[in-house]
Amino acid sequence: MPFNPCLATGYLRAAGSTLTMAAMLCVMTATAADGEYALTIQDHRFQPAELVVPSSKKIRLSVENRDATPEEFESHDLNREKIIAGKSIATIYVGPLPPGRYRYFGEYNEETAQGVIIAQ
Repeated sequence: MPFNPCLATGYLRAAGSTLTMAAMLCVMTATAADGEYALTIQDHRFQPAELVVPSSKKIRLSVENRDATPEEFESHDLNREKIIAGKSIATIYVGPLPPGRYRYFGEYNEETAQGVIIAQ
């Protein structure tokens, strides 16, 4: 079969597109990992009770409920609420946040399940 430069160009474009997409995925994965923070619910308490995050950046909260009973992550300051089943993990996206303190609590155990996110 004779060499066809049009086909060769098409193959190179497809390979280039694939490499470009792969590079973009690597960048997005690294960025997501940089903005990921973990909270744990255990014995009806959030740990850590204070979580410091960078301001002006979107963050991903991974909230693990180690208790057997469900808990609701609620924050009027962050405008978020999510029920987290017992023995499960939930993801909550927040921000970007201006510098400040943002209170959150567990609605089912509000007396003990409390915390604050500090954006700075």
